[in-house]
Amino acid sequence: MQRNNKNQLVICTLLLFLLTNCSNNTQKKIAMKNNAPKMNLTEEEWKEKLSPEEFQVLRQKGTERAFTGKYTDNKEEGIYVCKGCGTELFSSETKFDSHCGWPSFYDGIDKSKITETLDLSHGMTRTEVTCSNCGGHLGHVFNDGPTDKTGLRYCINSISLGFIEKQEYDSLLKKK
Repeated sequence: MQRNNKNQLVICTLLLFLLTNCSNNTQKKIAMKNNAPKMNLTEEEWKEKLSPEEFQVLRQKGTERAFTGKYTDNKEEGIYVCKGCGTELFSSETKFDSHCGWPSFYDGIDKSKITETLDLSHGMTRTEVTCSNCGGHLGHVFNDGPTDKTGLRYCINSISLGFIEKQEYDSLLKKK
């Protein structure tokens, strides 16, 4: 009788494990399938295009050290673009100082340009943010942003971003 209970416990534990993993993998596959990147380069092409540090963050989902990024304290007006493909992602108008060590924004320019995916890595439950065009890892979004805005905090790696000053950006728009 005792052996039967142990077998049942082992089977139940195994089933729970399999169901949990299948569910998480299904969620990830659905997110990736529905938001497949439009720009597909090989790993070698990405290595040629990006610096080793950019490659590590954008393509391998790394994180730059807090308070070391180029744009953490940037107060200039302009547009933040994906370092991998140049897609316009965030405006300086939605940037705020969250004191977290990375540039923070309470909203993106266009939600269709940012893909949000469940991230269960490192023993945490978070929402990863990637560029919808090239699939580059940008950072994570949390629900502890300004409550008078969206309540969101897009915590983004500076190394994943480029910046176009407002005057230059306005000039580019006029040429289009």
